[in-house]
Amino acid sequence: MMNTLRFKKLDGTATDIDKSAINQALSGEIIMPDAEHYDEARALWNGMIDKLPGVIVRVSNAQDVVKAVNFARSHGILLAIKSGGHNIAGKALADGGLVIDFSAMQEVKVDPLQKTMKVAPGATLADVDSATQQHGLVVPTGINSTTGIAGLTLGGGFGWTTRKFGLTIDSLIAVTIVTAAGDILKANADEHPDLFWAVHGGGGNFGVITEFEFTLHQAGPEILAGMVVHPFSEAKNVLEQYQAIVDKASEDLTCWIVMRKAPPLPFLPEEWHGKEVLVMAMCYIGDMAQGQKATEGFRKIGQPIAEAIGPMPFTAWQAAFDPLLTEGARNYWKSLDFTTVNNNVVTEIEKAIMTLPGNECEIFIAHVGGAVTKVAPQDTPWLNRKPHFTMNVHTRWQDATDDDIFRNWARRLHSNLTPHAMGSIYVNFIPEGDDNCIGEAYGTNFPRLKQIKQHYDPGNLFRVNQNIVP
Repeated sequence: MMNTLRFKKLDGTATDIDKSAINQALSGEIIMPDAEHYDEARALWNGMIDKLPGVIVRVSNAQDVVKAVNFARSHGILLAIKSGGHNIAGKALADGGLVIDFSAMQEVKVDPLQKTMKVAPGATLADVDSATQQHGLVVPTGINSTTGIAGLTLGGGFGWTTRKFGLTIDSLIAVTIVTAAGDILKANADEHPDLFWAVHGGGGNFGVITEFEFTLHQAGPEILAGMVVHPFSEAKNVLEQYQAIVDKASEDLTCWIVMRKAPPLPFLPEEWHGKEVLVMAMCYIGDMAQGQKATEGFRKIGQPIAEAIGPMPFTAWQAAFDPLLTEGARNYWKSLDFTTVNNNVVTEIEKAIMTLPGNECEIFIAHVGGAVTKVAPQDTPWLNRKPHFTMNVHTRWQDATDDDIFRNWARRLHSNLTPHAMGSIYVNFIPEGDDNCIGEAYGTNFPRLKQIKQHYDPGNLFRVNQNIVP
């Protein structure tokens, strides 16, 4: 039996470290490659990612994190952080690296009187929603309840309540963070404000966060939500009318577009299952009668195949798309931001939808506006505060032999649409191999991020991420 484990160093070379030294230096649950549940511990949401860490440490508190950071720094080895494991590029793992795994730290503490929440980095959006909705409160998050709150927040975070309450980072009021030097710092508007600014969308480049603190907003527990489904042949007409309404719509209302082959939704006529459709998915936070009026304009567009909009628990809507986004499938994304989805863009989308490589692929268009626009671009690393449309070209499939077919479909559409796009990109949507996009994500905020990185992590210990090189 081998008494050493092999690790990859920051300089690209390899080093062997005694297992006994690892056991003495680290605390928490130490999962080595010969452990029975090693493969389970290294599994990620995106089944395309197959990395073999040198060791995984399932931490239970901030001191466990400090020991792991100090160990990685002193040995000069790669360090990765695994929270929800949803990052499309697989940045939660590193081949031959030490992985800090937060799956044992999922506590959510809500203060309903102060309308604040403290949350551990291993919590999912479902954990957060479950705790906050007991008090009719929310923090704006994403649209897949199994996503981790940590990665979502560190990249910015947007979803169904963003038009009303802003990005996830816009509700962030403090973090507890372990730096590359192994120090535990509290960062907020008054303490280490430069570091606090950087974690508002700058990713995991500046340290390992062991606790997030958010301000909460009144919403739920019941909302008005659902879908209107159109034949995809009506896409041009629907998108044109949609755009004429969406900018002027109430900020209480979010309406997004999904284009794909129809899944077997219970309210959809069976003859449409597997056919190309355009779905308007909408969510209204507020009075139900007002919601009926606010959604009326969207519901009057065209001649839909089916409609299912009504009162439902907010937690149910937050998990409504989970069955289409289960763990383990192979996923590849390409993303673009648009000021407008004009005829040139629609033409390219039409060609792509009529050549979908598989039934699980889709193109979604999210309108990002409302409260997002009330924060100045320089106030957070998230640069694009103008009302805009974020398009995610989402390919999803099961068989590794089909990788090139699906990726090439997404890349071709992305290439064809790039001349019509704004030039910005959402950092959480950057796929594996597109690390050169990082400057596009931060634009004029990039130099400041690099300066803060230089101050807090000059050796670039935290590099297994969408990396900002110091």
